[in-house]
Amino acid sequence: MVGEELVQLLTPEGERVSHPEYESSLSGEEILSFYRDMVIVRRICNEATSLQRQGQLALWAPVQGQEAAQIGAGRALAPSDFTFPSYREHGIAWTRGVPPADMLRVFRATSTGGWDPQKYRHNVPTVVLGNQALHAVGYAMGVQRDGAEEAVMTFFGDGASSQGDVLESFVWAASFNAPVVYILQNNQWAISEPSSLQAKIPLYHRAHGFGFPGIRVDGNDVLAMYEVTRRALESARVGGGPTLIEAYTYRMGAHTTSDDPTRYRIDAEVEMWKHRDPVERTKRLLTREYKVKKAAFETIGEEAEAVALQLRADVLAMDAPDPISMFDYAYAAEHPLIEEGRREMIELGISGGPA
Repeated sequence: MVGEELVQLLTPEGERVSHPEYESSLSGEEILSFYRDMVIVRRICNEATSLQRQGQLALWAPVQGQEAAQIGAGRALAPSDFTFPSYREHGIAWTRGVPPADMLRVFRATSTGGWDPQKYRHNVPTVVLGNQALHAVGYAMGVQRDGAEEAVMTFFGDGASSQGDVLESFVWAASFNAPVVYILQNNQWAISEPSSLQAKIPLYHRAHGFGFPGIRVDGNDVLAMYEVTRRALESARVGGGPTLIEAYTYRMGAHTTSDDPTRYRIDAEVEMWKHRDPVERTKRLLTREYKVKKAAFETIGEEAEAVALQLRADVLAMDAPDPISMFDYAYAAEHPLIEEGRREMIELGISGGPA
């Protein structure tokens, strides 16, 4: 795929390969649980796409093809760690215990966030490209000053890696040795622009220029993603500072449901990456090495279908919020300009006034 620069423990054919610095510590039962996670997350994603096409969501950001990058990284987290996602980290949200329906509240336009970040140690989605990287470093510096052995992890794509917010966060993370792990999901396309136009060197090399480690991992290999992320998190917790992990993966679908990828990429490229599907390669390993039977895979498929059906029911049952409630979440405390806006809307009869 990309030669010696890539950490890989599992080939697309589902065969183990050795690496001089990393080896898989996972049992067959754990790998099967990772496979289950990926199947369920993919089914959630497909159901959400269908809901958007049927007019039930305003937008959706598909994750198909990137499940191993997220499940591998997410399962490496400790319960006390904290995560800062962008808008495509549905797999991370799943590993943090966020209910599937809550993942869709923002896209349904019934919530400004979707869940309580402290409850799940997972922040709400960030749509502004790269902004979450600054949030993560700030939080990590707070963890550092509290003396807690916790790590912070944040996620962004190849496109966001060119944003000033991300690069500024690198400066702060390096300068203060912040306990933060960056997961750069290089899915090859920043909307309609290929990653090859954004950098003439592998993206993980950018970390070296800021003075901290960068490593490229086969993002479709859940074993490699888990092991590399686990080590980076362990280092961060004990004062080892930041690490950038470039998960070399692929976005199988559209950037969002408002995008048409057939306008800028060829079918042959998509077909090539289908051979590298993270779900199928893990299934091949489980079948070959652990003799997992067809019935086990069917049970997982049935569970994923049940999750999707419940998700649909939960989304359709969501009530539209009172428009006036948007003022409740602008600031933590009362603010005169916010209150002025609230009064004006009530006077216009938007709602929120006397019954």
